[in-house]
Amino acid sequence: MIPPIASQFVAGETPAAAFDHIRETNEDGVKVILNLLGEHYDNRAEADQDTATYLQLVRDIGNTDLDACVSVKPSQIGLDAGDDVFRENFRAIAEAGDQHDVFVWCDMEDHTTTDVTLDAFEEFAREFEGGIGLCVQANLKRTKDDLRRLVDVPGKIRLVKGAYDEPREVAYKEKSEVDAAYREYLEYMFEQFEGGIAVGSHDPAMIEFARELHDEYGTDFEVQMLMGVREDAQRELVADGYEVWQYAPYGGKWFSYFYRRVRERKENALFALRAVVGQ
Repeated sequence: MIPPIASQFVAGETPAAAFDHIRETNEDGVKVILNLLGEHYDNRAEADQDTATYLQLVRDIGNTDLDACVSVKPSQIGLDAGDDVFRENFRAIAEAGDQHDVFVWCDMEDHTTTDVTLDAFEEFAREFEGGIGLCVQANLKRTKDDLRRLVDVPGKIRLVKGAYDEPREVAYKEKSEVDAAYREYLEYMFEQFEGGIAVGSHDPAMIEFARELHDEYGTDFEVQMLMGVREDAQRELVADGYEVWQYAPYGGKWFSYFYRRVRERKENALFALRAVVGQ
């Protein structure tokens, strides 16, 4: 059983519980990005097992009228077992998404995985005509160049600040630096992208900035937030006419999920605490 505090952030341990959460969340007008908890499998069997689960999730979502999609992690579907394993499994999920009209997101992990993840996304986004999306992280110094590369790639791009504790030589470390980079990259996306922008942030200032950019450039966007974090704001944004997606993890590996998130950066622990007390 998931403890009450953790259950605010995890949509149950089973697909049935996760689908119940999707239905309840959809009633508020908020759409759901479903993520099966699990990552860093160094053997193919585990990666293939989670890939099979994702394939079934895609089929099940496709057979409903739910507003939902899925999001995978490269290391969960085989990257640590080999680049070819990741690409094979990612392609299978993207193909299933294309067949069942279910969007597929690919999360971005630490900076050592960026190149192979970008390469796979670009290839499959073109092959499946934009039915997949990719997360990019504002704290990485390379992201400006990556966004230039992605301008003409079909699909969606989710911009987040970045949760991994990266080395200083590849990442901005100060909050003010990350915030400045996020604003710069967000404006570039609104100016240069034709659409497919996902604002992955709980920061009210960044969401307000996105609204201003939408008014200036007319580019469509959606807001993405985590389950259990500022859910009142999620509903308020829907009421204001914005498209909102909630990232909802589920599965039996909920404890390791929270442990790693808190361990990666001290800011994550403070952020989770604020979310629990409603700040």
